[in-house]
Amino acid sequence: MTTRTTPATLTRRTTLTLALASALALTTAACGTPEDEDTAPAGRAGPGAKGTRINLSPDQKRVRAKKVDAIARLVPERIRSRGTLEVVAAAGTAPPLTFYATDDKTVIGVETDIAQLVADVLGLKVRSHTVDWANIFVGLDSGKYDVGFSNITVTEERKEKYDFATYRLDTISFEGKKDRDWKVRGAKDVAGRTIGVSSGTNQEKLLVDWSKQNVKAGREATDIKYFQNTSDYYLALGSGRIDAYLGPHPVAAYHAVTTGTTEIIGTFSGAGDRLQGKIAATTKKDNGLLKALHQALEHLIDEGGYGKVLNRWGLSDEAVPSSEVNPRGLPKTS
Repeated sequence: MTTRTTPATLTRRTTLTLALASALALTTAACGTPEDEDTAPAGRAGPGAKGTRINLSPDQKRVRAKKVDAIARLVPERIRSRGTLEVVAAAGTAPPLTFYATDDKTVIGVETDIAQLVADVLGLKVRSHTVDWANIFVGLDSGKYDVGFSNITVTEERKEKYDFATYRLDTISFEGKKDRDWKVRGAKDVAGRTIGVSSGTNQEKLLVDWSKQNVKAGREATDIKYFQNTSDYYLALGSGRIDAYLGPHPVAAYHAVTTGTTEIIGTFSGAGDRLQGKIAATTKKDNGLLKALHQALEHLIDEGGYGKVLNRWGLSDEAVPSSEVNPRGLPKTS
């Protein structure tokens, strides 16, 4: 991507910097204070809670880990000899998950940091690839990419084609306009409503299932609208074309607190009301990399680097005590 500094770019950078500083005040109050970095170079957000700062510059000063030879030996030879871990993610304007730094081309966020830690343990150099959501799976299928770190939820349907090593809890939220007398506590609350969602996500699966449940119970179906860009669905939400948007909780909570115009009106497990959803490193089924990924994540959880990364981004409440291999996932759409 070619970087061009325009008035619009400067406005977006300033807005993002101020927004992240405001968001940190909320997340640190709930999750503890991220480690304060030494000084604040250009591109770093202003003070948040207790004077903490979030670095928005390309120079992330990420939490790093040391290579563990016993785990690195588990990496398939074709990858070890290449020396790189080909990591894919869908990046955009979705802090604190994956978003662009102040140079408008470097991808930063919690997912990027976790991928770097795993690569460190495996003794590999990260090569990051950013694509749209659907092409994450196309690239994994073809072998172009080794692993996806992109807020990917374990689902039973995906387990037919992919292997998973979990590293974070999956929480999703309905975000609606502020001060409306409407909350989402279950399927019946979205009957007859117009809800935005991204296609191919576990949020879509949950919404489709709820709509079917409502129709079966004699209630109205949900009018589901599809969006791929945050700017598009927030424009639709602001104009009233949709009643709410269903997406990852960290993104929704961040947007709500930084704009003050929306609020969280319902929060659920990403796997539905009977199962806690899990976010996982995702790799093509039986490609030989799963064991190495799993043991790397287990090591990082035990030695503390994993916790530091989540704390850095205000997501400590989504931490898992251990990594799981292919756990129960979101059921298939009925």
